Amino acid sequence: MDLEAVRTFAAIAEAGQFQRAAVDLAITQQAVSKRVAALERDLGVRLFTRTPRGAELTIDGQAFLPHARELLRVAERAVASVRAGRRPLRVDVIASRGAASGLMRGFHHAHPGIDLDVLMLLEIETAVAALRSGTIDASFRAVAMPGRPLPEDIASVRVLDEPLQLLTGPAHALAGARSVTLAELVGHRIWMPGILPGSEWGAYYDDLVAEFGLTIEATGPNFGSDALLDTIADTPALATFMSEQTRLVWPAGHGLRRIPVTDPTPVYPHSLLWHRDNPHPALPTLRTHLATAAPAPTAPETWTPAWALPR
Repeated sequence: MDLEAVRTFAAIAEAGQFQRAAVDLAITQQAVSKRVAALERDLGVRLFTRTPRGAELTIDGQAFLPHARELLRVAERAVASVRAGRRPLRVDVIASRGAASGLMRGFHHAHPGIDLDVLMLLEIETAVAALRSGTIDASFRAVAMPGRPLPEDIASVRVLDEPLQLLTGPAHALAGARSVTLAELVGHRIWMPGILPGSEWGAYYDDLVAEFGLTIEATGPNFGSDALLDTIADTPALATFMSEQTRLVWPAGHGLRRIPVTDPTPVYPHSLLWHRDNPHPALPTLRTHLATAAPAPTAPETWTPAWALPR
């Protein structure tokens, strides 16, 4: 079976038009039509029905599409299997200032001979798709999301439970505390404009609110961490949660306080995800490094959502 014909079929199914698929593939529309015709002859079925709006999959085309995509993924992994040793290990860390980025800096320091590409993908669906296609080799995520299990071909291992801290300005009512309990935070406004509905961290904070009766506000535009710090420093009524290992620098005049949260300490679960068939020779080295280098939780009593507990 001609893989280029299969790739063309998948492109038409995605674009909904022969012409648009031709543009996406950088070939002529005539070449697209010839490839599809050859593939239909090989399979003995029609794959598309022409309509005024473009091209629609036939029943046979719908049945063939998931297998076609899997053929292309297998082909990509086959190519990667002979090229992986000559390309960098590509790892998604979500954010440059977070714990995952720190873990990768530690890995680079311990293994300077391994070339790295560090990416930042926002949504877990994007990261999983990139793992399955071979675009990236590993991703740091909180898994598994409630009602959204990982595909069977994606493996994961818990690598770090990171405590949350409360961040306040100097005039906040809790600014002088050496530590605060979750019960003491009830009634205080915790502002976190970076929470995205449907994200794994959104599910985490939804459960935290539901279990402990906290007030977490995600209102307003997210202008980034610098704007968040400015607002927290200047607004006595607001505080925010900050992961313990998040690296931040703020002006001395802000007078911000990072306060441990206790009884229990909410910890954010970080896991490493990878495709079970990924052949990159540096991936086992990364997993071994994380198994020995990631610090253990320091608090004796911690909390994380039930869906995020190791199974």
